[in-house]
Amino acid sequence: MEKQQLKELVIAAIEDVKGVDIRAFDVQDKSSITDLMIVASGNTSRQVKALADNVIEKAKQAGIRPMGVEGEQHAEWILVDLGDIVVHIMQPAVRDFYNLEKLWGEESPAAAQEK
Repeated sequence: MEKQQLKELVIAAIEDVKGVDIRAFDVQDKSSITDLMIVASGNTSRQVKALADNVIEKAKQAGIRPMGVEGEQHAEWILVDLGDIVVHIMQPAVRDFYNLEKLWGEESPAAAQEK
């Protein structure tokens, strides 16, 4: 599966479970770990877990096994490593605190709303 198809699959899987503030970042020039990073929010730990589970399920259905999944126990921030794409699903407070968007040169959803 090509990177663009995988990106669309991940975003659709997140949208299916009503994930919000979905952002995709091309980090291939900034990171040797992955080419694309997708960040999304879920309002509760239950929704964050459901979002991650749906991403994992849809990826497996497409023949892609996650290389790793972290954070499922507390479900405040779950990372799903799909190789070329790393998916971060977070509760809004955790997302605002770590502000991964700023790390990769963009604004977080909360910072954009303050303007």
